[in-house]
Order: sequence, then structure tokens, then C-alpha cells
Amino acid sequence: MFLAVLLMLGTACMLRAARVELAEVPSESMGRKVKVVYVVPDREEDGVRCPVVYLLHGHGGYEMEWLRFRPDLPRLADELGFIFACVDGENSWYWDSPLHPEYRYETFMAVDLVKYTDGRYATVARKEGRAIAGLSMGGHGALWLSIRHKDTYGAAASMSGGLDIRPFPDNWHMKDQLGTLEENREVWDSHTVITQLDSLKNGDLAISIDCGESDFFLEVNKACHRELLKRGIDHDFTTRPGGHNADYWRNSLDYQLLFFRKYFRRNGVK
Repeated sequence: MFLAVLLMLGTACMLRAARVELAEVPSESMGRKVKVVYVVPDREEDGVRCPVVYLLHGHGGYEMEWLRFRPDLPRLADELGFIFACVDGENSWYWDSPLHPEYRYETFMAVDLVKYTDGRYATVARKEGRAIAGLSMGGHGALWLSIRHKDTYGAAASMSGGLDIRPFPDNWHMKDQLGTLEENREVWDSHTVITQLDSLKNGDLAISIDCGESDFFLEVNKACHRELLKRGIDHDFTTRPGGHNADYWRNSLDYQLLFFRKYFRRNGVK
């Protein structure tokens, strides 16, 4: 009988695993709901408070993009003890668009979504328990949001991010959100990551940047790295073979999650 009980308990433990949940998160700033996929480790069900990693997709992506690239996210959630929140950012570039009030993704990410996540799950509800990462458009978004909301996010990682948008004025629907570069240069200047670095002091934010050596964003990533060095801002910067594609991002995510794990542990978040 005792052996049978042990076997039943063992089977139950083996069946426990991270759960994947689709939520429609209300956005007060946009007056609508935004789709978010949560990947929640099994320990959260036991009331263990978990750090949250917000994952942002690239242009043309949606809330399932990271699960499509890395279907093992549930396993990683359980191994690392992270909650992953994967947001449908549409083609917003994660700005509050100066042209369209229905695109206020900066406010959504920094206020509405964080409040909803901390209210729904057992999270570490402070900046030391929050990280944000993204690829391409989402890499820009991760640094844009974290630099401008250092009280909300403690760590950020950009993978192949468009960290200076101005060399690409006709690409990826950016002018739909900002207007044309020719007619709105001041807006473009103020809506790109590289111009936000003056607001950083060393230690404000844990930053990791990587980009493939064959990526069309390589030079703007290198420029951002140089500007951070000039300002004495500690950060990780990595280039490795690869282009602007899913193979690169699948590999890159492992390094960024290790970066976040070290950040959380340094700040007493296990």
C-alpha cells in the first residue's frame, strides 16, 4: 500500500509542468484588450514568488512568436523559475505613437501589463524581479521601455535590435507611427534608443546587447555599444556569427536568460 501511494505521488509530480495561458489584458491607455501569452512555472502554483521576463516579438510577429521559435519555453520556465509574458505588440515598435492614440504600447507595457501580471500571479513585484527582452523591433522595445522606466524594469536584453531607427526611414511601418522622417525629424530623434542613453547612470539598469555579424542592424548595435562605453555604462555586448533570423534568436535567448538569471540572483531573487 505504501509503495502504491509513493508511485501515485511520483506520477502526480511528473505530470506537473509549466502551464501556458492566453490572457486578454485590459489597456486603460488604449481602451481595448491586448493578447498576452503567459508561461508559468509549476512552483508558482505553490505560491512561490517568481521573477517575470517579458518577451517582445519583432515586426510582423504576434504573441505566439517566442513559443514558435522556442517551444521549450515551458521547460525553461520550470528549470529557471521564471514567468514568461509574451505580448502582442502588433507593429507598434512599443511606442506611445504621437499620431495614433490606439497605439500606446509604452504605457501599456510599463503600467497596465505590469499591474495585471503582478495582480494575477505570484511574482516578485519589484524592479529587481522584472526583466524585458526582445528581438529586432522587440530588441528596440526592450531597451526603449527599460531605459525610460528604470523604476519598473531592472534588466533588459536586445537581440538584433533596431537601436537607431533613423537609418531606416521607410522600413517596417515606423512612419505609420511617427510620420515621415523628412517632416518629423525631431520626433524620430526622440523615439530611438540611442538618443535615450543620456538618461542612464551606471548601475541604473542591467543591459545586454547582442547581434549577428551578418545582421543589417549590426552597425547601429555597435554604435549603441560605443555610446554606452563613452558614458561609462556597464553592459554586456556580444556579436557572433549569424544573421537576422530565427536560428540566431533561438540561440541568443539562452544567453540572455543566463544574463537575467545572474541579475536576479545578484539581487536576492532566486
